[in-house]
Amino acid sequence: MKLILAVLVLVLVVETQAQWYRYPGQAIGGAKDMWRAYRDMRQANWKHSDKYFHARGNYDAARRGPGGRWAAEVISNAREGVQGLGNSGRGKADSEADQRANRWGRNGGDPNRYRPNGLPNKY
Repeated sequence: MKLILAVLVLVLVVETQAQWYRYPGQAIGGAKDMWRAYRDMRQANWKHSDKYFHARGNYDAARRGPGGRWAAEVISNAREGVQGLGNSGRGKADSEADQRANRWGRNGGDPNRYRPNGLPNKY
């Protein structure tokens, strides 16, 4: 009886601390944040704003929690990987700079570090 009670308490404590049930929702929300940053980047069509939107999408997604951070990392790596396969004309140096901006945002850095001058406040 004591063993069953101890296991039950342990499961309840671990489950409460892990909050694993939030992970999928965080990941979905993070994916939406990444999509919103991409959509805003396309809509803004502003010169030299690419790194800002990379950092902002990752920052917003990571703020949701571990699931959002995971989604941001997977989406960022997939996008840069696919971009590297084709001939986007941007090259390896640009892809590495994008990844630096991605990591900056994902690690809680202020995306405004990459914000270009004159970009409308809407973004």
